[in-house]
Amino acid sequence: MSFNPSDTVKLVNKDNSVLVVWDVQEALVNSIFNKEEFIAKTRELIHSARSKGIPIIYTKITPFPEKFESPLRKGWRMNLGDIVEELKPEQGDYILNKNTASIFVGTNVELLMRNAGKIAMIFTGIATEIGVESSARHAFNLGIIPVIAKEAVSSRNKEAHERSLANMSMMFPVLSNQDILEIWK
Repeated sequence: MSFNPSDTVKLVNKDNSVLVVWDVQEALVNSIFNKEEFIAKTRELIHSARSKGIPIIYTKITPFPEKFESPLRKGWRMNLGDIVEELKPEQGDYILNKNTASIFVGTNVELLMRNAGKIAMIFTGIATEIGVESSARHAFNLGIIPVIAKEAVSSRNKEAHERSLANMSMMFPVLSNQDILEIWK
């Protein structure tokens, strides 16, 4: 089963969407295979969302203090830096410090979505095959419509990124920026 962007228009619009900008921290952005294109395409969606009043949720990987970190995650500790300057949040954007590869685990995002009457999450960010896919699948399981902005997600591993986009396209919309901008009209 695959989705046609015209089918998605029936479910998603600018009034019921939020834009998620997933983990665009300096070390991650500097490690991806398509940095310049990624920044330009993500910036395009951020600018459009702001101009249309669509809420923007930025996520940041925020490890637990070392003595409280999961034994499985202790080896992953590194300084990822801040959100890159080119994609900085502005006043009114929501910055979510999170500790897992799901936007929903240990956060209040599901409640925020329901309180605001939002049913769709447009995902941008890094890494496609890790946090973006985990969060999109989790959203889908909660009845929230995940939409993947295929030109505004990336990874340091191009093959894993492409595999993840192919896998996700079998379950929910994986759309170009142009398709998303049309939906937001």
